[in-house]
Amino acid sequence: MSDHKHSSPKHHDKKAGHDKPAPKAEAKEPFSFRYVLKALGPGLITGASDDDPSGIGTYSQAGAQLGYGIGWTMLLSFPLMVAIQEISARVGRVTGHGISGNVCRHYSPWLLNVVVALLFIANTVNIAADLAAMADATKLLIGGPGMIYVLFYGVTSVVAQIFLDYERYVSVLKWLTLSLFAYVAALAFAHVSWGEALTGVLMPRLTWSTDYFTTIVAILGTTISPYLFFWQASQEAEDQRVDVTKQPLIDKHYGAQKEFHRIRADTIVGMAFSNLIALSIIFTAAATLHAAGKTDIQTSAQAAEALRPIAGQFAEVIFALGIVGTGLLAIPVLGGATAYAVGEARKWPVGLARKPKEAIAFYSVLALSAAIGIALNFTAIDPIEALYWSAVVNGVLAVPVMVLLMIMARQQNVMGKFVIQGPLYWLGWLSTAAMLLSVLAMGVGMFV
Repeated sequence: MSDHKHSSPKHHDKKAGHDKPAPKAEAKEPFSFRYVLKALGPGLITGASDDDPSGIGTYSQAGAQLGYGIGWTMLLSFPLMVAIQEISARVGRVTGHGISGNVCRHYSPWLLNVVVALLFIANTVNIAADLAAMADATKLLIGGPGMIYVLFYGVTSVVAQIFLDYERYVSVLKWLTLSLFAYVAALAFAHVSWGEALTGVLMPRLTWSTDYFTTIVAILGTTISPYLFFWQASQEAEDQRVDVTKQPLIDKHYGAQKEFHRIRADTIVGMAFSNLIALSIIFTAAATLHAAGKTDIQTSAQAAEALRPIAGQFAEVIFALGIVGTGLLAIPVLGGATAYAVGEARKWPVGLARKPKEAIAFYSVLALSAAIGIALNFTAIDPIEALYWSAVVNGVLAVPVMVLLMIMARQQNVMGKFVIQGPLYWLGWLSTAAMLLSVLAMGVGMFV
C-alpha cells in the first residue's frame, strides 16, 4: 500500500481528489526487503488473500483427488488472473471509484443491484466456509467447541477492521502472507516426482466427468474470484482518498504510465505469489495424500497430513497456523469488498481509512456480512466440503461480473483516454471465456 498520511481531515473527504496539490518530490528510501514490501500494495494483498482457507482446501482436495495432473490449471490461470486483476486495478486508479461505484454511475440500477447481490452472496458463503475451516483447524490443535472459535475469529476480524489504524492494519495483513511459505518449504521434503509434476503442468490431461470439471471450476473460482476484482479496484480508489498526492487519472493525465507500470508490477508479484503457493499445495498433496491413496479429504486432520514430511508431529500445528493466518487475511478482504460494493452502490462514504463515525453504514455492512457468515456456521456445515463448494460458487458467479468488468473497462465514458486495449484487453476476455467454458462443461456434465 501507499505510505498514507492522515494529518488532515480533508484526506477523508470523498471530494478531496479534485483539489489536491501537485505531488512533491519525496526522499528515496534505501532499497531493502522492507522497502519492497512497503512498495507493494493492493496486488500483494489481493494475491495473498487469494490463498485463503477456501483456496488451501480446494488446492489440497484437487491435489489429493487428481494428483500432479491438475497442475496445468495454475499455468493457465496465471496470465488470466494477472490480466483481470490488472484491469480491475486500472478501473479503480483511473476513475477513483471501485467497480460498484462505476456501475452506479454509468449503468442502470437493476444491473447494479444484481452485481452487488451476487457479490454479497459469494462473499458471505466464502466467509462462512473460511470461519468454519479456521475453527476446525483450531479445534484440531487445542480442542474445545468449534462455535466458540467461529465467534472469536469473526468478531476479531470485524473489530480489527473498524478500530485499528488503517495504515497499521494493512502492514499487518502484508506480514500475514508469510505464513503461506510453509507449503513451499514442504516441497523439499515431500518426495515430489518432479517429472510427473512438470508433465502435469505442461501437458493438460482432461477427463470428461462432472467431478473433474467441478474441480476445475473450484480451482478457477478460488483463483479468479469476484471479491478480488472488487477489492483491488476499491483499494486503488482508497489510496487516492487518503494520499494527498494522488487523484484519479481521468482528471490528471500526467504520470499515468508510471502508475500503470506500478499496478502491473504489483499485480504480477501478487498473482505469482498466489500461484506459487497454490502449485505448492497441489504438489504437496499429490506427493503425500494422492500417492498414499487418500483421494478424498474430509477432515482438517487429513489435510494436515500433506505437511507431515516437513513438519512431522508438528504438521497439524503448521496447518492450523496456515489456515488461521490466511483466514485472518482473507476475511477482512471478503467483508471489505462487500462493504465497498454496497457502500459505493448507495453512494455512502466508504473506506477503511475512515473513522467509524464517518462511515457508519459502510462498517455496518462489513459487520453484517461477517455476522451472516457466523450464523451460517450454526447450520450443519462440513468445514472441508464448504471450502470446496464456496470455490465452485465463486467460479459460477465470477462469469457475469467479469463480462461486466470487461465491457466497463472498454467504455470511454468510464475510462476516458485510458480504455483497456491491446493484449491486456484480449487476455481479459480470454480469462472470462475460460471461466465460462469451465462452468458450462460442469453444467453439461451434470445432465449427461
